[in-house]
This record gives sequence, structure tokens and C-alpha cells, in this order.
Amino acid sequence: MLAGFETIFPTLLEMAKDIGLDIPCDEPALQDIYAERDLKLAKIPKEVLHSVPTALLLSLEGMPDLDLDWDRLFKLQSPDGSFLSSAAPTAYALMQTGNKKCLEYLADSVNTFNRGAPSNYPMELFERLWVVDRLERLGLSSYFRSEIDSYLDYAYRHWSDDGIGFTWDCTVVDIDDTATGFRLLRQHGYPVSTKALKYFEMKDGEFVVYLGQTNQSVSAMYNLYRAADQAAFPGDDAVIQRAKAYSSAFLQKRRASGNLNDKWIISSGLPGEVAYGLDFPWKANLPRVETRMYLEQYGGSDNVWIGKVLYRIHLFNNDLFLKLAKADFSNFQRHCRHELQGLKRWCEKNNLEMYGVTPQSAMRAYFLAAANIFEPYRAAERLGWARTAVIAQAISSCFLSSNAHVTKSMLEELNSELTSDGHNLARRGEKYSTTENGLLNALHELINLFAPGEDASNDLREAWKTWLTELTTNDVQESCEGSTALLLVRTVEICSGRHCSANLNLKLSEYSQLEKLTSSICSKVGSRTLSQINQNGTTTESIKNLEQQVDQEMKELVQLVYQSCDAITRATKQTFFHVTRSCFYVTHSSPETIDSHISKVIFEDVI
Repeated sequence: MLAGFETIFPTLLEMAKDIGLDIPCDEPALQDIYAERDLKLAKIPKEVLHSVPTALLLSLEGMPDLDLDWDRLFKLQSPDGSFLSSAAPTAYALMQTGNKKCLEYLADSVNTFNRGAPSNYPMELFERLWVVDRLERLGLSSYFRSEIDSYLDYAYRHWSDDGIGFTWDCTVVDIDDTATGFRLLRQHGYPVSTKALKYFEMKDGEFVVYLGQTNQSVSAMYNLYRAADQAAFPGDDAVIQRAKAYSSAFLQKRRASGNLNDKWIISSGLPGEVAYGLDFPWKANLPRVETRMYLEQYGGSDNVWIGKVLYRIHLFNNDLFLKLAKADFSNFQRHCRHELQGLKRWCEKNNLEMYGVTPQSAMRAYFLAAANIFEPYRAAERLGWARTAVIAQAISSCFLSSNAHVTKSMLEELNSELTSDGHNLARRGEKYSTTENGLLNALHELINLFAPGEDASNDLREAWKTWLTELTTNDVQESCEGSTALLLVRTVEICSGRHCSANLNLKLSEYSQLEKLTSSICSKVGSRTLSQINQNGTTTESIKNLEQQVDQEMKELVQLVYQSCDAITRATKQTFFHVTRSCFYVTHSSPETIDSHISKVIFEDVI
């Protein structure tokens, strides 16, 4: 139903009857519309309409029988002279009163749109926020950094703890724009409070799009869910948890009933968006997986918005964005396939399969790296992550074996290689067996190819020595996910050329906190998985407590990653986040799901 239709259409019927047209007002369909109007007027009675800004201002032209008090209503007029930035109620007010500000608004609208007038204008806050959201989900944000910064600066200038609407001076705020603005601003380092969400929480626990609504919006609740899921910090008011619980329950119920049609947008991809968001919470969501799915959900210019009329917003729903995103993703896939072939040859050359490294496990290691670090120019970081994960798996497999002699021998050779100047293998290679040579060769190549320069290679050796010490001092049955996560982070940072700043960062308390949280979260996630697999007396209650601890630590990590810090680059903080989310993703997803994502992200052509 169009916005305000239940209020305006009955008035049109009455006007038709007044001029003698035969209108079958007792038809059930018409009676349903009258019932909707009565419900709307019951929720926003006449006194409320005249006292505070409400969504009913959008339908003033449909209420001639309410004996409107224009002196009181003009106190609710927007600064630009309109009523809710809408042409129809503003024109009606002009017809009834001759108000000069109404005329100025309408004249500006007509002049701007070549003698036309859209149903709502302006909507610049809504447009800016949705442009940023679409560019990020389509994987195009890196090409529009300055534009995104400009749009979010504008949104922050007009942010209010009482919520925001679709334009800066909108007198009626809504949860859709508020939740989306809250999420995007927090994710980009702007200090915004959860206080804005309180305005939309009713006494019965329901969260509404705006006060006085008669039915709920799927897309608005999805945006509320995303805000609560992705941008919660420790110490936030409990309203954000209540918002997540309500929106999640609402969406799950609508999904189960197959009723995911929305009152604001006609989009064939919306059910898929909601399903993916519910199935893969933010902590287990990999950027390139999300983009691959969204390429099928983003409707481009086919999406139609529902207001007082049906309309399209080409600024963020257009085929150019879709074409660019598909071309970018196809280019990414070409790089992936080429790099995977190189990784496969590297594994075969070094005979890593003898240590339990299968083509499937190597591919999975590469996929986790590429699904997070996908820009073409960051190949060294991707491959450094993938090769490190493969070698770590090979060494861990050896330590989990029952052959103590092999384990001791390997440990001696690894320590010898890592404490040498990098040429130990070349000097003493003939002493090693083929198997040991392969593993040491792989480690040697990783250090020398991806950490060029003495400082970088020394840093990488130190990272491996730290990891090896952790591996050998822990019980072999314990999770080593925490130490492996830090090894991956350090490898990516060194391969990126940020190793110099990394050394300085080690002295910063915030950097230490990032390492501590990443290690702790990944260790707990690994421990939870081991407990579930081993069934060694671990109770459901203990696993639940572990999950609560992880959720709290994840909020702390999210806050550190999102909040601005001049001493640590955004890219470095994102590395910690990528590695941690990858750990979550692996434990959250079944092997079949991961294989499906690998196929879709890397091998299935984008059409």
C-alpha cells in the first residue's frame, strides 16, 4: 500500500460521491481501507496531529473533514517551508492558507526538477547513507574513499541523539535512517550513541519505524538488526541488545512464514539479504562472501521504492553500480585462480601433502585470506596469509602425530632454520630427508619471498619462533587457534610492508590489546569447537558461558577496530578483525557450506 493511501483514498471516494459518482463503498476491499484509516487516526488522534510532528503530516490533503487548525499545524512546518518534505500536503496547505513559505518550497522543487515535483524532496541524508551501504556491500568502497568520507561527514554533522530522518531538517525521525546512520558512522570511527535507538522502543518491547505506525517494515527491521549486530560496543545501553533481540525474532518469524515482502521497497533480493544476514552474523561474515551473495540480491534499477507514489532512486539503485561490481569481482576471480595455481605448485614442490596438507585444505587457507583481503594490489598479503596457514597446519599435524622421534627431529630443524641467518637450509640441506627439506624449503621461501629485507625477514622469523614456542609448550590437544591467529596477523602486516610501524605498534597499549583480544577470542572459539567434538564432559552451560565471554570480547575488539587511532592504521586494525572473523566463520559454517562459498566466490563466474 502506498504511504498515506489509507488516509487519502477514502477522501477521494467521498469527493467522488459528492459529485454524483456511484461508488460501491460497502465492498469488502474498500471497507478494509476504511478500517486502516480508522486505525491510523486512532493511533494519531487529532490533538496529537496538531501537537507534535508525526507521519500523518504526510497526508494532510486527505483530512479535510478533520477541521484542521492551520495556526497550530504551521508550528510543525519544516524549515524549508514543506510538510515532511512532501509536495502534496504542502500544496494543500498553500491552497488552504496561501502560506508564503509553502509557495517557496514548491517553487524551488518545480524549478529543480524541470517543472515537475517528486513526492518527497529533499532526501539527501537517506541517499547518502544508502550510497555508502551499497558501495560497501558491492565491494566497491575502496574506489570511492573520498566520496564516502564526504557523505559520512555530512551525516555526522546532522546526527542527533533523538534520531534522524531522510533529510537534515525532517521533523519526523525514523528508525531506518537512524539505525543505518548509527551503524555506518560507528564503523567509520564517528562517536555516536545508542541513545538514538531509545526513541523507537515502545513500552511493550516493540521497535517501530516511526511513532503511530500501523504495520511493521521488513527492510527497516533488517537495518535495525544489522546495526545492533555489527556496531555494539561494551558499555552500550541495553537498548541495543533489546533491539537485536526484537528485530531478529521478527525477521525469523517472517522468514519462517515466507512473508518477507516490505512496505517500503519492492525488491526480489530482499528475502536473500535477510536470510544471509540471519545465517551469518557479523562476527562470522567474510567480506567477499557477502559481496558475492549481494551481487545476486542487489536489484540495480529494478528495485522500486514505495512512498506516496512508486519511484526509483538511481543514485544508489542503478545498473552502473551493478556492472562495475560484477566487473570488479570477475577481475578478483581471475587473480584468485592464478594465485591458487601457484599455491598448488608450491605445495606439490615441497611435498606438503605428506604432512596432511591436502589440495582442499590449501584451497581453504587461500579462500579465507582472499575472502578478506581481496584488492588486486594486496596479493603478497593474501599469499603470505595462505602459505603461513598451510605451513602452520603441516607443523601442527606433525606434532599431533604419535611419532615422538619425528616430532623432536622436526623441532630441532625448525629451530635451527629460524635462528639462522636464513641460509641454514642451503648450507645443510643434504642432511635432511626429502620430507623435512620440503617443509623447511616452504618456510624458507615464505620468509625470503614475502618478507624482503633483513628487518622484515627477522621480524617474520621471530613471529614463527613465538608461534612454535606456543605450540610446543601447550598440550597438543589444546586449541592453538589464538597463537596461530597472531602469527597470521603478524605475517600479513610484515608482507604488507607495515612491519616498521608494527615494531612501533608493539609498544602501544592499544596494539597490545588488539593482540590480546584476537588471541583470546580465537582460542576460546577453538576450545568451544574442541569441546563440542570431543564431548569430554563439557556441559552445555559451560559452552554457553564461553560464548558469552567471546561475545563480550568481540564487542571490545569491534570498538578498538572502529574507533579512530592516529598511531595505528585502519588497515592494521582491519587485519586483526579479518583474522578473528575468519576463525569465527570456520567454526560457524559446515564443511559443505565452506566448500559452497569457495566455489561461488572463486570459481563460479559472475553473470
